[in-house]
Amino acid sequence: MSDSEKTNVITIAETDNYMAWKSEEPDGEDIYHLELNNVTLHFFIEEWQEFLDLMQDLIKKNA
Repeated sequence: MSDSEKTNVITIAETDNYMAWKSEEPDGEDIYHLELNNVTLHFFIEEWQEFLDLMQDLIKKNA
């Protein structure tokens, strides 16, 4: 596998039980991942942005 075919992984944030990370795929697509114990959710950029918007609304309403 050449360097141009490797997936670059970046940890965004993590706790003892949860992790958010981004993979930069060889085709140029960024995919965001949430690991929540034994469940992993995968988001394309548009879905990730919508998820972040949802979380921001949730935080505002529970502050």
